[in-house]
Amino acid sequence: MQFLTISKRLNGEGAETDLSVLAEDEFERGRALYLQDFIRQIWHRADTPGACLLVEAESEQQVRETLSTLPFFQAGMLEILVIPLKPYAGFGPRGQNCRVDTERNGDRPVKVGHE
Repeated sequence: MQFLTISKRLNGEGAETDLSVLAEDEFERGRALYLQDFIRQIWHRADTPGACLLVEAESEQQVRETLSTLPFFQAGMLEILVIPLKPYAGFGPRGQNCRVDTERNGDRPVKVGHE
């Protein structure tokens, strides 16, 4: 299952000093998680210090446990939002032979499934 994670770096006393000390360890851990196929894609945020990751895991619990191994998180420097994702129904089969079930996606019904 895929998850989108959005992290924000927290600013506290000594944060810049801690950042420079922990940065290489954070980068190394990120590379390791990428090589383990946990991190699929990663971006720095343009609006605030932090990152967005597309990750692959069996559960949200596994995502949280894995992200808790990041040095910045362990130092209390990150706030992380974890969002579970599901396939986009708009790319599925269409036509008269397609059975359509309805699921709620936010406030709008979405057609999903096929026969």
